Amino acid sequence: MCNTENVGNELGLTDKNHACSCGTSGHSAEAASISEDAIREHYLVEGMTCSHCVSSVTEEVTALDGVESVSVDLNAGGASRIMVVSSKPVAVEAIRTAVTEAGYSLVSA
Repeated sequence: MCNTENVGNELGLTDKNHACSCGTSGHSAEAASISEDAIREHYLVEGMTCSHCVSSVTEEVTALDGVESVSVDLNAGGASRIMVVSSKPVAVEAIRTAVTEAGYSLVSA
C-alpha cells in the first residue's frame, strides 16, 4: 500500500490550462501594461523540463531588442510553447539564437 500523506511533490509549475504559465502567484503591473498593438509570436522549444529551464529561456529571449515579455507553457518531455510579445518584429533567427544560448532547441516550423 502506498502512503500518500504529507508527500511534498510540489514542483512550482502551473497547469497548462491555467491562464498563466510563469509559475508565480503574483505578477507585476508591467505585464498588464502590454499595448494592444504589440506583436505576439508563438514558438515551440524542445528540452525544457522545469521552472529553471523556463527562467533560462525567458531571460535570453527577453534580452532581445523590442521584446516586452515572454510566457512559456511548459511541456516537460515534449515541445513547450513560448509566446513572445514585442513592440516591433523580432527575427526568428534572433529567437533561435537566444533559445540556443539558453541551452535548448527551437523546433523548426
